[in-house]
Amino acid sequence: MGFAQTTKAQLEISEPFFALTGVLNTCGYNAGLQDSLPLRETVRNEIMAAAKTSPEAASARDAICQFWKDHEAPDAPDDISKYVSLALELGDAPGFALKLPAPDLPPDASHVQGIVTLLQKFYVATGMHALWQKHQPQYQELVNRFHDPIADVITQTDLYLKLPFANYPGQQFAVYLEPMLSPSSVDSRNYGSSYFVIVSPSKNEKLRLAEIRHTYLHFVLDPLAQAHGTSLKRLEPILETVQRAPLNRSFKDDIALMVNECLIRAIETRTTIPKTNDRGREAYVQRSVEEGFVFTRYFYDALAEFEKESTGMKTGYGDLLHNIDLERERKHAREVTFADHAEPEVISASRAASQASLLDEAERRFAGGDRQTAERLATQVLQHNSGGEEPGRAAFLLARIASLDGKMEEARTDFEQAVQSSHDPRILAWSHIYLGRILDIQEKREAAVEHYRLALAAGDPASDTRNAAERGLNAPYQKPGTPR
Repeated sequence: MGFAQTTKAQLEISEPFFALTGVLNTCGYNAGLQDSLPLRETVRNEIMAAAKTSPEAASARDAICQFWKDHEAPDAPDDISKYVSLALELGDAPGFALKLPAPDLPPDASHVQGIVTLLQKFYVATGMHALWQKHQPQYQELVNRFHDPIADVITQTDLYLKLPFANYPGQQFAVYLEPMLSPSSVDSRNYGSSYFVIVSPSKNEKLRLAEIRHTYLHFVLDPLAQAHGTSLKRLEPILETVQRAPLNRSFKDDIALMVNECLIRAIETRTTIPKTNDRGREAYVQRSVEEGFVFTRYFYDALAEFEKESTGMKTGYGDLLHNIDLERERKHAREVTFADHAEPEVISASRAASQASLLDEAERRFAGGDRQTAERLATQVLQHNSGGEEPGRAAFLLARIASLDGKMEEARTDFEQAVQSSHDPRILAWSHIYLGRILDIQEKREAAVEHYRLALAAGDPASDTRNAAERGLNAPYQKPGTPR
């Protein structure tokens, strides 16, 4: 269901979300259960009962629960964010076909992609579609209930920024309501020009509107940053001053992310804290600066003038950047005593693995079509990281970028490095598949076949991996140009 045409957002419910999060609720995902709507407990019990209706259903659930256990993070046993990323990329039941080619999935979703085949079996064995049909009216009632509060957040933000209410072609902002998730967490995602927020209402019927507003501000402002690359480039020296701040690595390496986060925090200060609460506003701005978002105070002051003018943010964004006195801001930044830690940024923190490191940011940029930045960050990882899985992941990403650019020999070298450096079954398997395809294009069939066999032996359980390797064994790869 979409909002009225006067907003740029849509409110959604999703059967793939219901199916995946529902069954994981029976496998030990209990975060926020006591604060959830009663509907969550009801669905959990019904899925458990459905799993007992046949040996096939019980076996399918056991397989999913084992998968959940095997992929738990030791320091975050209730972390479901990677499955949320995957659910966003799943098509309709019962097939749950991926919307993207498997190698192009966000990195955290790729890590758990093997659960899809297990979900398909469980869904059919338990007749789970009947449960979805039973509870769909309750889901729809949530959409009706929260339509106006969310729409009001969007409308008030547009009014403050003095932006047109018309939809922007090619952009998407969607809010998913999923009561099987914890109400205490919000998952936000940005893939290219698409922004998603996944939230769960609490039992007292409250929703995390602040996080929805924050993500919507990114949706509105990030495209403006892309249109002012030269102005942002001028501000890059500020990044040297925040290297010791407790920021996520991505903010320290990307001036657009840094600038927009500072601007968003300034907007939130002026729109959510009353004018009469000067102390509260000052504390929020100062805390942002101490976390490393050093332009927050400049934007907070500059917005006072913006509020008086008739010019909207679409035009005013460039003026805000142009009026920054860089040397003065660098001087102020050097005088800041940074905090010991920073609060998780809404989108960054809930992109799951996609913001955890330089490489995760590189993979996110690649998924969004920014190959140049992805290549720069992945190369930086290779230059400074010689241990663990990171070099293998970085080489795999660089190989895919090279293959898309038609640099096949460079791609072959990087895929070979990925094979040598990584122990991840999926990276190993797909590196061998790509190497097999390159060799097939070069008419080196015997060597290609060996790589397809190694792909099957790598241990990746996903059906797309097995199918791709078996196709390579059955016939030479014929597609001209680049792999996949």
